[in-house]
Amino acid sequence: MVWQYKRQDAAMHIHAAILWAQGQPLSVEAAELDGPGAGEVLVELKAAGVCHSDLHPVRGDWPVRTPLVLGHEGAGIVRDVGPSVSTLKAGDHVVLCWAPACGVCAPCLEGRAVLCDRVEKVTFRNKLPSGASRIHARGQDVAPFLGTACFSDLVVVPDAGAIKVAADIPFDALATIGCAVITGVGAVTNAGQVPRGSKVAVIGAGGVGLNVVQGATIAGCERIIAVDVRPKPLEIATHFGATDTIDASGDVAPAVRALTAGRGVDFVFDTVGSAATLALAFACTRKGGAVVLTGLSRMDAQGAIAMFPFVMQEKRLLGSVYGSGQPARDIPRLVSLYQEGRLKLGELVSRTYTLDNVNAALTALAASDGARGVIRW
Repeated sequence: MVWQYKRQDAAMHIHAAILWAQGQPLSVEAAELDGPGAGEVLVELKAAGVCHSDLHPVRGDWPVRTPLVLGHEGAGIVRDVGPSVSTLKAGDHVVLCWAPACGVCAPCLEGRAVLCDRVEKVTFRNKLPSGASRIHARGQDVAPFLGTACFSDLVVVPDAGAIKVAADIPFDALATIGCAVITGVGAVTNAGQVPRGSKVAVIGAGGVGLNVVQGATIAGCERIIAVDVRPKPLEIATHFGATDTIDASGDVAPAVRALTAGRGVDFVFDTVGSAATLALAFACTRKGGAVVLTGLSRMDAQGAIAMFPFVMQEKRLLGSVYGSGQPARDIPRLVSLYQEGRLKLGELVSRTYTLDNVNAALTALAASDGARGVIRW
């Protein structure tokens, strides 16, 4: 796009992918965006990842109010800042963070920023912390999905939701850091705190699963077993550090035990989040081992575990959201790992689209052969 924004403009003309009704395709159309208010920044999007969390509202797996601009993995350039913003300036390259913490609630003070009370009350209701409605189309206010609305030319986000990064890193590489990468790597380093030499299994080798695999590689795990029903994701997983792969259409638990001297693995990461994969995860875990659940399913989904062996074998179940850490700290660390050559980012991108083809991107995601689709401007 040609940059034409002037600070004194009342609103900017943009194009955005809007969900007007669940179960229907997104509509890419003209919209208006107000400039940033106090504590907010205006970001021109350059790349946006396409995540299953974008697919769930479209399918109706999660109840949401429409209209809604989807997209929550993004990277771009700051074009303007509102009053009281001192940490960012126009021209800064940023990764968007959909969970900007308030810093003062009990979880924040405990160092658990992803559990911030404000995020629960605001972000998960598709609002900005200011409460303002910045996007408008067809005479209506349009909500920003998870407060980010990355399927749009331009976005207004809180300053804490834009993490400054080095200007020499390709936007394609940065696009998935803000969700898939931080979620997968953080599940290993923050939630599981997996020790060097551990044996792990990863159920699901999609965007998050591949990042669990490379998180386990960075952590120095001895054995990393990728489990999926599709051959292509399993092949990709080997390039991210998987030492073994298992076709999930077969009998997985005996295959895992065969690779671990009959014991099972120390940690299983379930990135799918279904009742079947949760049961499988426990079947693959050794006595005293842990299951880390990152996969998000329908909001009404229920899982069950065999309670007697759960107690008698002292297994553990951990939930992990958004990497279980502090995004403002963890995103720069992930960028540093990339710069050191220890973290793969560009390799995660297997498909690229324009915003006009966002529905094709979501369709491909639903039948994904692994890695990530990215929308580029």
